[in-house]
Amino acid sequence: MDEPIVAALRAGRFTEAFEALVGAYRRRVFGLAYSIVGDRDAADDVAQEVFVKLWRALDSYDGRAQLSTWIYAIARNTAISALRRQRPSSSLSDPAVQAEAEAHAPQAAGGEDADHALLWRAVAALPGPQRQAVVLYYQDERPVEEVAAMLGMPVNTVKTHLHRARARLASALDARSEDRP
Repeated sequence: MDEPIVAALRAGRFTEAFEALVGAYRRRVFGLAYSIVGDRDAADDVAQEVFVKLWRALDSYDGRAQLSTWIYAIARNTAISALRRQRPSSSLSDPAVQAEAEAHAPQAAGGEDADHALLWRAVAALPGPQRQAVVLYYQDERPVEEVAAMLGMPVNTVKTHLHRARARLASALDARSEDRP
């Protein structure tokens, strides 16, 4: 997927590379931003800022890291900076934040879609680093090593976040399934 973009960059065709990059990474950058800032409008702003930064930095991409890793590092750092600027931060225990997470989760009448929605509401309630690791590893299907590079963490730290997230999710889903009629 990244080879044509990298080839265009190496050939100096920056506009072509950027258009392909935006098409390939728009949803993923937004998803990562949303997993960090937790607000749809703020995530849109972060994604736009990320693509402006990418456009300005295209000529500096040197190929030492995978293109996706480079993009995710810029997205993560931009989202974290945005989160710091929007202080005071909201807590996931805040009813307004909980309602926002539920409003953006897929809605379903029942069955598998309801389970999927329940799962992603539980993911939204995870602490930031665990939520980010889960989104990158399970939703974006990135290997642990790449998740570690994207989040700027050691591989073992990412593995620990994933382990703890799975335990929290299992506990949360077990508790919620007991509440079902």
